[in-house]
Amino acid sequence: MQYWLVKQEPGEYPWTRLVRENGTAWTGVRNYQARNYLRAMRKGDRVLFYHSGKERAVVGIARVRQEAYPDPTADSPDWIAVDLEPLRPLTQPVPLAQIKKDPVLRDMLLVRQARLSVMPVTPAQWRRILELGQTEL
Repeated sequence: MQYWLVKQEPGEYPWTRLVRENGTAWTGVRNYQARNYLRAMRKGDRVLFYHSGKERAVVGIARVRQEAYPDPTADSPDWIAVDLEPLRPLTQPVPLAQIKKDPVLRDMLLVRQARLSVMPVTPAQWRRILELGQTEL
């Protein structure tokens, strides 16, 4: 199993909407590196859901429901989407400020490539986020 993080503005598509809709097609990614990460996702992989913008915190855990397929919102078949489904919210959101200070997390792509909307997470980073979020899975 692999681990990932996806970012979304809570004003555009918050965690609560993912839960209410019991999942979504993760469309609209138009960055080549992020697209390649979407292509690498496999069914069952775990995904941290991060609220960007003013909130800047990991707030939930999702799972890849369906692997890469052509993004229906794109004009080119080069862009792809995956389907995500919610698993559970973090008991305690993990803010970016805390991530930046943590020795296990400060080298995450979230910190080093802040504009990237989809990125891998190492198993150690995954475990640490869940620990800081006071969440078991």
